[in-house]
Amino acid sequence: MLFVDEVHRFNKAQQDVLLPSVEDGLVVLIGATTENPFFEVNAPLLSRATLWRLNSLEEEDLRVLAERGLVTENAKADPGALTALVAAASGDARLLLTVLEVAVAMAAARSAQDPTRGAEADRDPFPVTLDDVVQSAQGRRFRQGRDAHFDQVSALIKSVRGSDPDAGLYWLARMLEAGEDPMYIARRLIILASEDVGMADSQGLVVAVSAARAVETVGLPEAALALGHAIVYLACAPKSNRVTVALSRAQEEVRNRPGLEVPIHLRDSHYGGASGIGHGVGYRYPHDDPRGWVEQQYRPPEVEGHEYFTPTDHGQEREIGVRQHGRRGAR
Repeated sequence: MLFVDEVHRFNKAQQDVLLPSVEDGLVVLIGATTENPFFEVNAPLLSRATLWRLNSLEEEDLRVLAERGLVTENAKADPGALTALVAAASGDARLLLTVLEVAVAMAAARSAQDPTRGAEADRDPFPVTLDDVVQSAQGRRFRQGRDAHFDQVSALIKSVRGSDPDAGLYWLARMLEAGEDPMYIARRLIILASEDVGMADSQGLVVAVSAARAVETVGLPEAALALGHAIVYLACAPKSNRVTVALSRAQEEVRNRPGLEVPIHLRDSHYGGASGIGHGVGYRYPHDDPRGWVEQQYRPPEVEGHEYFTPTDHGQEREIGVRQHGRRGAR
């Protein structure tokens, strides 16, 4: 039986070395990793293994562990300190015991300097305070592996898409507290602004891009305000994915029918000899019409009339739909 702790530290070639022995039954391999095995373990090796996911401990379990640790260390804690200790552990028993050990040491040192504490009191449990726990947990961040990174940004995007600004702010705070790159968050908000808010509120894209610019210019911690601004704006904005759907339809048409010719009246006529071969002939300049638009063929005839963008009644898209309907009715 071969136990490999932190198996993700083996590179792909080293993991491949284990494969023949596992296949032949020479070893029973047990690998442990704090990373997502689907990212870090070779697919052939993973396909020959049974995967168990060890979840973070629940608060109730951590509280029991903390109480046992306090008894072992001859210490006691008030409910507020115990709650803070459990919260600081973030589901990790090892981290809880580390913070507890430091907090007890601080409490013991303080008690030793207390002139009112006599020799008889030395046998009494040391009182661990909330301040002891807070100081002991300083600088400890949320655990943020690769899978947590993707899970949390997914939760952020889905919260904003679902028009919940409070949930969006929560996941922003979680990610920043864990040390996430703020520019990564800003880029995802720019994508969301077009993908999920779209033409229902085009100002959303402006706000998202401005937040990204603020991150570049100001940096953390102040840039967190710009990201929060963008998240609240996008979450509260009307939603439409019709730009996303429309682009997907157009891309599918292009892939299915590549190489269609540009209509001759739309071709470039600015270079020498272009007009002599008919380029631009028959093109109607929209600004010459008092309406600002003209009925004209703008696509190859094979796909002319295919509708990609169909606006909703959400936000600004309602007005866009009215304008489109008016133009179609005038044709």
